[in-house]
Amino acid sequence: MTTTIDHIESIIIDVPTVRGHVLSMTTMMTQSVVLVHIRFSDGSEGWGEGASIGGLSYGPESVESIKLAIDTYIAPILLGKNGDRIADASELMSRAIKGNHAARSAVETALWDGLARRLGVSVAQLFGGRIHDRLPVAWTLASGNSETDIAEAERMIAERRHRDFKLKIGKRKVKDDLAHVAAIARAVGDRGTLRVDVNQAWNLTEARYGVRGLQEIGCVLVEQPVPRDQLSNLRALSYAYEIAIMADEVLQGPADAMRVAADRSADVFAVKVCQSGGLAPAAQVIAIARAAGIELYAGTMLETGLGTAAATQLFATVPELQWGTELFGPLLLTEEILLDPLDYADFSVAVPKGPGIGAEPDPDKLNFYRRDRPGMLKAVSAT
Repeated sequence: MTTTIDHIESIIIDVPTVRGHVLSMTTMMTQSVVLVHIRFSDGSEGWGEGASIGGLSYGPESVESIKLAIDTYIAPILLGKNGDRIADASELMSRAIKGNHAARSAVETALWDGLARRLGVSVAQLFGGRIHDRLPVAWTLASGNSETDIAEAERMIAERRHRDFKLKIGKRKVKDDLAHVAAIARAVGDRGTLRVDVNQAWNLTEARYGVRGLQEIGCVLVEQPVPRDQLSNLRALSYAYEIAIMADEVLQGPADAMRVAADRSADVFAVKVCQSGGLAPAAQVIAIARAAGIELYAGTMLETGLGTAAATQLFATVPELQWGTELFGPLLLTEEILLDPLDYADFSVAVPKGPGIGAEPDPDKLNFYRRDRPGMLKAVSAT
């Protein structure tokens, strides 16, 4: 019998962060995401997540636009379609909806979750099977205060939670950012590694000065130092310095990955499921990087445990993630929304076992954090 898509609903939840998360373009005190729930004709279900970092100040999507795209444009074209034919559903979405990668990713993930649950296997199995049972996880230091960040790093090392640290910089003058990174580098020493994320904040002149300074400090990687549309400048930095230059915001799916790889404009790809447009497109970005000899880093859009669990399923199938992962999103939130939280220990996260993405949200937590509160959800249904 054909298993059809019977019901699609999208839920915005707002969960406070454990501290202010300072980026070059905004300071986050709450993370908002869109959870997607799909019910199929045989009674099976699937979950997915679409996330944005800081709303429209970061990129072209916000949780409000993600939900609108799903409810108004995506759900109507998928209802009644075969739930097992994910490639067909993805093609329908790509033809009918331009951009909106996070919205499409949330729905696509829910379809993979549902299919894997019906088959009684993990999503990782559908992408070739896991190679890794645990993945290393970096932590982002983003309070904006050197002493606070040092204390946080010390605690993470002592608790064996993280030893690779990414610093969010770009909001201050370059020389002030360099002093901030240098202070943390002295404190951490050889007990861990330091990377930085500039979130496109520098022009080429600032980037040249900043990247040279970071290299001298001992920082090992610089993420997206220049705006995403300045690919030639990103390439110039990659070729001019020994420190690794990582592409992030420029990677809006496989086509962008091919464009960056063709000129080898970066040393590393930060692969994000939401930013790529889904699990299958993210797998294509990974394949392009590997074919081009570009190293890999599993990035995050600060997803909750749900989206993070889905990401681990894909990245567990990748032979080598040279720069590890930053799948720490759930740890930045004051509350875990899953019935069974992800296992973070020994500087890593365990890939969930069980069918599908291996995770389900706690209904009570969803009801508490959902923006429209219980009983107010407007779902799109085939009936």
